[in-house]
Amino acid sequence: MTAEKEILSIKSLTKLYGGVVAVNNVSFDVKEGEILSLIGPNGAGKTTIFNCITGLSRPTNGEILFNDNGKKAEISGKKKTLKPDAITSIGIARTFQNIRLFNNLTILNNVKIGRHPRSKKNFAGAILRTRSQKNEEKDILKSAVRYIVFVGLEGSIMEIASNLAYGDQRRLEIARALATEPKLFLLDEPAAGMNPKETGELMELIRRIRDMGITVLVIEHDMKVVMEISDRIVVLEYGKKIADGPPEEVKNDPAVVKAYLGTD
Repeated sequence: MTAEKEILSIKSLTKLYGGVVAVNNVSFDVKEGEILSLIGPNGAGKTTIFNCITGLSRPTNGEILFNDNGKKAEISGKKKTLKPDAITSIGIARTFQNIRLFNNLTILNNVKIGRHPRSKKNFAGAILRTRSQKNEEKDILKSAVRYIVFVGLEGSIMEIASNLAYGDQRRLEIARALATEPKLFLLDEPAAGMNPKETGELMELIRRIRDMGITVLVIEHDMKVVMEISDRIVVLEYGKKIADGPPEEVKNDPAVVKAYLGTD
């Protein structure tokens, strides 16, 4: 599935950590409705780009623009970077390479927390237990259950997160992120540590997320996953972009082959 309108534009992005250049003048667009994979060897700058997109890191140079209801707005740049909660509120969600859950809470409560950016409740409403407050709590519960069912965890909805198998913890993290109702979903190495069965189920889940109308940007080292789910691939090496195109084109690009396999 492809689209013409860009939901995210990264322009001349550079990020320095002291004297280390983590990202070096990288530009690419993410098209609305596609699955775009961002790949490259370890240390290529992939997660740094995710951190700049989601407000965890401010670029040294360049800018990141998000298409917010038809209007492109700068969310991250040298002079201005929105806070992570503000970026979530406008429609960007992410998962992390290392799973981050509220381990002592149930599946249900983890996902309900994901609804927080969409909540309209206030302190007075919570204290007085107003009708609108009660109705919103019902809506939060209904929404949380819907996403739990969507990722296939309905059979253990009251299970404590720390008791889940690794693959199910990944699913829970995805459900919590979906509960924020993103337009753009960033997945950081979602297949890491999964067995082949879990990986196959994950690929199907990512396609279903895209089919919901959510654009997906994914970092992944499993090339089988990348080649099977991606509409387009952007390749980084030492912080620079070396390729951008459809899977068949990218996998045969000499620069990409050299980056992954080296030369004689």
